[in-house]
Amino acid sequence: MNSETLVQWYLFKSGARPAAENMAIDEVLLQAVPQLGKPILRLYEWAQPAATFGYFQKLGEVESMTRLRPLVRRPTGGGLVPHDADWTYSLVFPPTDPWYHLKAVESYRRVHQWLQMAFEKTAVATALSASAGEKAPEQCFVGAQRSDLLWRGRKIAGAAQRRTRQGLLIQGSIQPPAAIDRTIWQEALCDVARAQWHVEWASLPFDPALEERAAHLAAGKYGTSQYNRRR
Repeated sequence: MNSETLVQWYLFKSGARPAAENMAIDEVLLQAVPQLGKPILRLYEWAQPAATFGYFQKLGEVESMTRLRPLVRRPTGGGLVPHDADWTYSLVFPPTDPWYHLKAVESYRRVHQWLQMAFEKTAVATALSASAGEKAPEQCFVGAQRSDLLWRGRKIAGAAQRRTRQGLLIQGSIQPPAAIDRTIWQEALCDVARAQWHVEWASLPFDPALEERAAHLAAGKYGTSQYNRRR
């Protein structure tokens, strides 16, 4: 990753989608990344206010934590995340990419350093939390863990990961400081990747077959009570 040789990554701006579809797309990307063969940065939005909760959480325990609906179980761990004013992204790496072989604590730190540098390019000073915390909070933005991103002492970014034989999926949420332009910040994020890892961005070929797979997963899994109440 430190070589000056250009490394091609896919950039996928998928727009605003329903909550179940957003989670389904990330799973489809994880399934597809070995064949795609390149890392993917997905930037996305929400068609309506919603909340997601970690794969290992129980729906009955998180329902009282937020009034946001729908509540959808993520394919990654972590705590409850509100999606009413946040910026969301996902990163997907094939097993052939060096990111895949990082320890979870290292990939977590690296992605938040990336976000930190992007904020710095937009003249916003942030810092990585040095505190490990007693335990991971049930709500993502209540308390900070080591390497979470802080702005004026407040946590503004967290992420969750899932590593399988197919690849590494990182799902992240940012509670942006006021008066920050989202489009400008996203451009800064891509610029940092070019400077740090010599990334050359290409548009992701998210073809009708992948769209169909995502729609099937959204309807048959992430949008169902059976899946969301499974624990």
